[in-house]
Amino acid sequence: MVFVGLFVAVMSGCTPEHPQSTFDSHGPVAEAQMGLFNLLTWIVSVVFILMTVGLLYTIFKFRARPDSKPPTQTHGNTKLEIAWTIIPIILLAAVAIPTVQTQFYIAAPPEGEDKLVVNVIAHQWWWEFDYPDLGVSTANEFHVPVGTNIEFNLESVDVLHSFWVPKLAGKMDIIPGKTTSMWFKADTVDADPSTPEKDSFYGQCAEFCGVAHSWMRFRVWVDEQDEFDAWVEHEKSLAQDPDTDLAEAGYKLFLTKGCVACHSINGRPDAVAVRGPNLTHFGSRGTLAAGIKPNDDMNLRAWLKDPNSLKTGTIMANEAAVYINPDLALTDSDLDGLVAYLRGLK
Repeated sequence: MVFVGLFVAVMSGCTPEHPQSTFDSHGPVAEAQMGLFNLLTWIVSVVFILMTVGLLYTIFKFRARPDSKPPTQTHGNTKLEIAWTIIPIILLAAVAIPTVQTQFYIAAPPEGEDKLVVNVIAHQWWWEFDYPDLGVSTANEFHVPVGTNIEFNLESVDVLHSFWVPKLAGKMDIIPGKTTSMWFKADTVDADPSTPEKDSFYGQCAEFCGVAHSWMRFRVWVDEQDEFDAWVEHEKSLAQDPDTDLAEAGYKLFLTKGCVACHSINGRPDAVAVRGPNLTHFGSRGTLAAGIKPNDDMNLRAWLKDPNSLKTGTIMANEAAVYINPDLALTDSDLDGLVAYLRGLK
């Protein structure tokens, strides 16, 4: 019963409906990897069954009996030796050939097809996405057009990370001082067709990178081409001006409380830092804190009040003056203003 319970628990994690399930592939890269996984699973399963049956047959057939005598000792069997040399070679070829073919296929987008380049910069513990050909830069969420090859150039500014969108492609390590690359093409604009509203694909850092590694997440939004073009134009626009007195007060706090030491906002010459995420259109993003919470007033307020309550070890919590200097701590009215300003950046 324990084994059955363990088996059910393990297999329940493989359901395609899970947001990070690799068994629900969308696009040629994920499908190629899924096809290879299925092929290898069948091959090793057949080998396992045959070997297990042979072992059990041998144990039963040649088990010791009260009247048994020691078997006749022989040396060598040419036919058996040839068989157990040729069969493994065939099995290895059956595994190696499709594996190498798949590796070559997923190494780079097909030649002659249009592609969109996205530079991914991994930080402890958030993601920066830059579109060099479009002049767009964003953080923790990015958009791609459906049916277009997306080529990623992956870099890290600190430690080893790993880029992984389970439903779209496999993992790729991001190594400090080196640029790695991968690609995928999403074949649907909805990661979960059972939901009536448009959903996003979940991404995750898949290499332990520090205390907040498990909270280093991101989202991929797949758009129709016209929707993607509209998103690009919106991202190119400058930040909105505060439209209420409370938001105006929040903007002044953003300047005086030291937020500009790390964050940039396009169109604001006094907010040009690059250490933290670009906040130009922060209010239009669906999540905050690198994808761990919905971007709403309550969660943003909690994040600004005590970042460590949502994500332990962030640079903001450990180095920002408002969190390490009690004299500069944010008051309730400060939090109201900052929430109003940041949520208004749409």
